Formats: sequence, structure tokens, C-alpha cells
Amino acid sequence: MTQSNFKPNTLSVHAGSPGDKATGAVTTPIYTSSVYAQQSPGVCEFEYGRVGNPTRFQYEKAVAELERVEKAFAFASGIAAINAVIDILSAGSHIIAIDVIYGGTYRIFEEVKRKTSNHEISYINFDHIDSLQQSLQKNTRMVWLETPANPLLNIVDIEKISRFCKQNNLILVVDNTFATPYNQNPILLGADIVVHSASKYINGHSDVISGIVAVSDESLIKQIEFVQLAGGAVAGPFDSFLAARGLKTLALRMEKHNQNALNLAEWLEEHAQVKNVHYPGLKSSIGYEIAQRQMTGFGGVIALELQGTAETARVFLESLKLFSITVSVGGVESLSSIPALMSHSSIPKEIREKHGISDTLVRLSIGIEDVEDLQSDIEQALIKATQGEIEYERCS
Repeated sequence: MTQSNFKPNTLSVHAGSPGDKATGAVTTPIYTSSVYAQQSPGVCEFEYGRVGNPTRFQYEKAVAELERVEKAFAFASGIAAINAVIDILSAGSHIIAIDVIYGGTYRIFEEVKRKTSNHEISYINFDHIDSLQQSLQKNTRMVWLETPANPLLNIVDIEKISRFCKQNNLILVVDNTFATPYNQNPILLGADIVVHSASKYINGHSDVISGIVAVSDESLIKQIEFVQLAGGAVAGPFDSFLAARGLKTLALRMEKHNQNALNLAEWLEEHAQVKNVHYPGLKSSIGYEIAQRQMTGFGGVIALELQGTAETARVFLESLKLFSITVSVGGVESLSSIPALMSHSSIPKEIREKHGISDTLVRLSIGIEDVEDLQSDIEQALIKATQGEIEYERCS
């Protein structure tokens, strides 16, 4: 039986090349060496920490097996991974990106790549293929998706967009951070490149900064490999060790994240203090049928629009006891944020509001706690939010 035939829980535990042949250790050690002795000048498996590291290689191999791809590359952060993918393009290229997008991706597109690489970026809604056709230019080289998208959990039909990209010789990139390899494998659906902020669900414990690029096409493998080598923004051995360890419980964690989030989304959808709930697992969701087809679970992130004002949203977050206020998602502990003020603050207000990222939109990263405790916590916070301000001291 090959690794590719394993069920998700088995694959999560055994993905990669666990263990150390020299000692018999069942887990891969943290190799901190920056240089490696060569058998003869130029004859070696490892030579320099930036070029290769055994701990990082095991981490990369594990992700590749979980994403069902030929090769994965581990970077120092999710943004470093995104930057590497963009850097395979020639200067002056045109990218078509999803209009509801992570603020950090928007910032690197607008504030970095437009200036340093003369790239053009168009942002569109991918619900209709006509929008993609109309955005096509002579210099279009790449299509960039998030599905589910951050923060509104928009769902895009990867197979449909893939067919268009192949017809027009475009590279299709899918940010799979919110879905994770447990719930979705974009390469199997026709994508060319998958990116992750591994700081989120891949690690799963809020103690790693890392990014992943996963590919199967041989030409793209060589291009990403070169950019990683030349750019040098590689994942360090300790982060690689922690992320690889986190992967061993990915299936267990995601099963709980998925179930908790679905239960809470269904409850919140009926709550009087909640105007709207965004979650692809709800039958009322616009993307529900597509999500059912291309995902095995719907993830652990919920976005909800509260009745009231921005002050209502602030009081709600500050009243939560089990949800830390953070810019991130994907930890075993529950997390909360107001995207307009935090993860998406780099996007101009008029653009945020145009795409539905309002000041009353709250993003909840649902952890693996008992769902009854999370529901009780959300309920008491919603009650306090309707009553007005609470006393607090801001950090300096």
C-alpha cells in the first residue's frame, strides 16, 4: 500500500519521511547546522542551510503528500511564499485576482509588485466566467484565487476556472490556507500552484511563521526552486520541525474545526443580533453547491455581520472570553478579529466596503474547544454588545 492510498488520518501521521535512520529516532530531529561536510568538492546531499535542510525537507515532503503534489517548498512566511510565486513572472505581467482577498496579498500586489515589477493587477468576482474573459489582456499570465476567500469565505469553482486558464495558457494559483489540504486539494482540481500561510492550520498551534508553495508541473517546480534558492526566504529548522509536528494532527484538528464551525454557523444564522453569516457549509450560502463538490469539509472560519455599529463589533470582541483578538486564524484556540481594522486594513476603505468588508464584519476562527462553551461565550458577548460600551484599557 502506497502513501497516496492512505486515508486522511493515516496520511497526516505518516506523511513525509519521519524518523532518523542514523539513530532510529521516530521523529525527524531539528538540524541546526548551517553548513554540511562534502564527500568531495561539489559532491553532497546537503551543502548550506539556505539551499537545503533535512528538517525542512521532511516538512516539505509531508505537505506535498497531503496536497497530493510532486513538490512543496517551505518559506519563512506566507507572504514570502506569495512573493516567490509572483516572482516567477516576467516584469510587466498582468494578474487577475479575486476581489475579496487577504490584505497582505493586496498590499504586496499594490504597494510592492506594481512599483518594483511593473505588474498590473485586476480584481474581479469569479462567479461568472464572462468577468474573467473581459479582464483578459495580452500580457495576462496568472490568475489568483482564494477559496474559501478571506474574510467573506467566497467560494470559487476551481475546475471551471482551471479550464479557462488552460485554454488561455495562464498559471492558476489557489491560496488554500482556509481550506487546508485536509478539506481541499486544488492541484487535483486543475490548479497549477497552491500557496498556504502555514502559520495557520498547517501548524495549527499559533507558534510558527511559515509559508508553503506546492506544485506538480516540472517547469514550475524548477522556477519555484530557483526563486527559493536565489531569494533565500526559507523556513528555518525549528519552524519546520513545529509545522511538521502540527501536520501529524491536521486531520484530527480539522475534523473538530469543521464540525464546531458548522454547528455555530447554523446557530448564528438564526440569531436575532446577527445580520448575516458567511460560511460555505450553510445551505443558504451562494457557494454551497460548489463547496460540496470540491471540498470534503468547510473549514473553521466564520464571518458574521452584526446588527448595530462598529462600536457594537468592538464591544462584542472585547466581551468574548474564549476568543483572543488576533489578526490570524487556524489555531487550536478560538480567535477573533474585525478584518476592516486588522487583517484587511491595508485595503482602502472604499474598496473594502464595495466588496462587503464592513466595519461591523467580525471574523471568528473557531477552535477545537467544546462547542457548547463557545456558543455560551458568543451568546454572552452578543448580549453585552447590545448593551453598549464596556470599560477597558487599551494597550500602549
